[in-house]
Amino acid sequence: MAAANMKPEIDPLDLRRALGRFGTGVTVITTRTFDGTRVGVTANSFNTVSLEPPIVLWSLATKSPNLENFRNAGRFVVNVLALHQMDLSGRFSRPAPDKFAGVEYADGLGGLPVLTGCTATIECAVINSHTVGDHMLFLGRVERYTYEDAAPLLFHNGKYIEATVITPPPAAAPARNAAC
Repeated sequence: MAAANMKPEIDPLDLRRALGRFGTGVTVITTRTFDGTRVGVTANSFNTVSLEPPIVLWSLATKSPNLENFRNAGRFVVNVLALHQMDLSGRFSRPAPDKFAGVEYADGLGGLPVLTGCTATIECAVINSHTVGDHMLFLGRVERYTYEDAAPLLFHNGKYIEATVITPPPAAAPARNAAC
């Protein structure tokens, strides 16, 4: 395989550029600590694992100051951001004394914050977590979910993007066999 950009050694910043070519949705993962403090982080590492049973996963950097909060909570909510919620992506990606100040949310299962206006929310119980490289993977069993018909917030190549519906061309008719 000959590619103009192939590198013999892995440069983490260059690898990040390559990985950024994979477009993703944007989520805010929320939980509560034992003392009731609301916690939320922006993540695009969310994915489905299984429908039977319903399991999803997401990951958080092991250097995150919120790692222990999520490890100890036993529950999390995946809030899939809608296009109009770009500001929430930025808000929850940076440290702040109260990331929830002025943010509309409702209490979900276990009192966890479920953000209002998302294209989907998925409430989960942690079934396992694993340290893999420099991230902690959280696997969660889906206990409740909601969704709306709203345009999602997407991220690609270091930028937010909008989705465009593409109508595929009609499939070619199968060739007919004269012998049939």
